Amino acid sequence: MKIISRPATSILLAAALLPCVVPVFVQAGESATVRLRKVTGNETERLENVATILNELMAARDNAIPKELIDNAAALILIPSVKKGAFIFGGEFGRGVVIVRQKNGSWGSPGFVTLKGGSFGFQAGGETTDLVLVVKNRSGIQKLSKNQFKLGVDASVAAGPVGRSASANTDAQMKAKILAYSRSQGLFAGISLEGGTIKLDDDANIAVYGRKLNGKDVLESRFQRTEASNNLYVALGNTKK
Repeated sequence: MKIISRPATSILLAAALLPCVVPVFVQAGESATVRLRKVTGNETERLENVATILNELMAARDNAIPKELIDNAAALILIPSVKKGAFIFGGEFGRGVVIVRQKNGSWGSPGFVTLKGGSFGFQAGGETTDLVLVVKNRSGIQKLSKNQFKLGVDASVAAGPVGRSASANTDAQMKAKILAYSRSQGLFAGISLEGGTIKLDDDANIAVYGRKLNGKDVLESRFQRTEASNNLYVALGNTKK
């Protein structure tokens, strides 16, 4: 009878369990994009939904977020399909992306984020709503360098103005670092959103980019965007028209 030593047994057991683990290693010559795509269905859908929000934002005209704010934004945080009642107990109720404008004026790669806690009102008749946070200046997003920041504490938030040619002209809007909007049934409205925490979504970032990101990675776009985000950048290009 052949006796297998304990170390060898441990190696065999680990090998047997490997197929159950999300693959992170790629064989030489194999496409990392193809391997990762198998485990990023939800993240790909999230990117597509965010692109849809931006496209519909530009088509809304009189009920849209002012174009001037988008053009001058330091960052955008977009969280699609927040369901009514999902945040009653203060748990996680939103998953979205953050896109930070770089020093050369271009948009960086999208980092995945979650929104926890906080509260806000849904528009009448809406079962779900999309959240759009327009970060007006770099200081409004800088706290993300610590991997998370709290709305209304680390960065002041106010309900944003609505209308293609509208501007942030109230005292609260002018002082706020972030302007918040919700969209339900195709209409955008400014909302008061405080107490929520924006945090990097480690699971999603690892699934898509193959590693855990930190706040500085996102702020400085220290990672390559994937093909799954192509439609998002087309939509961002459309905001300039």
